[in-house]
Amino acid sequence: MRKRVLGEEHPDTLTSIGNLALTYRNQGRWKEAEELGVQVIETRKRVLGEEHPDTLTSMDNLASTYRNQGRWKEAEELEVQVIETMKRVLGEEHPDTLTSMGNLASTYRNQGRWKEAEELDVQVMETMKRVLGKEHPSTLTSMGNLASTCRNQGRWKEAEELEVQVMETINRVLGKEHPSTLRSMGNLAFTWKCYGRYEDALKVIEECVQLQIRILGANHPNTLSSVTTLLRWRAENLEISGSAEEGLVCTVVLG
Repeated sequence: MRKRVLGEEHPDTLTSIGNLALTYRNQGRWKEAEELGVQVIETRKRVLGEEHPDTLTSMDNLASTYRNQGRWKEAEELEVQVIETMKRVLGEEHPDTLTSMGNLASTYRNQGRWKEAEELDVQVMETMKRVLGKEHPSTLTSMGNLASTCRNQGRWKEAEELEVQVMETINRVLGKEHPSTLRSMGNLAFTWKCYGRYEDALKVIEECVQLQIRILGANHPNTLSSVTTLLRWRAENLEISGSAEEGLVCTVVLG
């Protein structure tokens, strides 16, 4: 309808195309997502210019499509280009610039380039604390990203300290049942399990599962992922009875 009423190159039309590309990306339909992503970038470059914020956002989105396929070099090239342009056009402390830097850190992290990832993670986190505040959701996300970088290097204590801080703050600011709170609980549970705090990890992931079942539903992908994790941990002799495990399976299947 927007193509017919507004035209194929209208900014609102391009936003809709970008949203469809995001839907494809979240389904793992990479080819379709990439085709639309490239189309949006090329049109925005021609209509809005190469340095327009909307053009840069669409480039970041395409980089995400590449990153999710493990196409690290292509993702990195786009992300570096976006960051350099955003720094010049929007400023080094603009939230969009910081988000793009976080995306590049993720690309580094997924390749095991820990030093580069950590340097960016720390820079983003410290800047967001100063610009947005310590309790802003974006700041907390950046802290979670740094915790992930620490965890993947086996630096459990540092990861734990960050994750506890993130979980407690999100719980206070957004509430116990917010999806971000649940995600932070899962991250902390994983860190605890990795360095041997099995009982603590099991307790947190069990609580997370029960909350997800009630809030998201038994068949939500996040719920199912957490249930799979819990059952796997229980299978590793984490002091749990067979009857309790059967009860959880019934809860998930029957809702």
